[in-house]
Amino acid sequence: MELTDKCLQSEIVARDFRSRLRRLAKGERGSELFEVALVLPLLFMLLIGIVWLGRAYSIYQAVGRAAREGARAAAAPTCATCGNAAGGQAVAEGVADEVLTAASLDPANASVSLTPIPTVDSSDPAVYQSSGVSITVVYPVQLTIPFTSVSGTTINITSTASMRPE
Repeated sequence: MELTDKCLQSEIVARDFRSRLRRLAKGERGSELFEVALVLPLLFMLLIGIVWLGRAYSIYQAVGRAAREGARAAAAPTCATCGNAAGGQAVAEGVADEVLTAASLDPANASVSLTPIPTVDSSDPAVYQSSGVSITVVYPVQLTIPFTSVSGTTINITSTASMRPE
């Protein structure tokens, strides 16, 4: 009697072991982990790329505003009796630097260039008069997107604005 109970018990254990092996062989156990290991780095790279593109767009907006404000300050009429200095490169750079600082950007990295916009005097074509200014602001941005070839690449964000005094 004791021998048949042990045989029956060992038969049950063997059957249980075989059924577990069959389930393991047939099942997809661990496939979720493999899929996550494949997809997760791609999702992280996409997320970091979206963050960096959003930051680059924010910098683009700030550089555009700096160019507009600098051109407005350079083209603004001045008052000689008030003691205001004439608008020019220094005024445009100062205003552009203030705008970049307000946007939490380092103005030392920016490059500001001012160009007068000439017009031909209708009475004498040889005489050019300044009818306004054009200002260009260039700000370098270094992208750090991991696992890509663009990691560490520096792009220059450029904006140009033109204004005429009224």
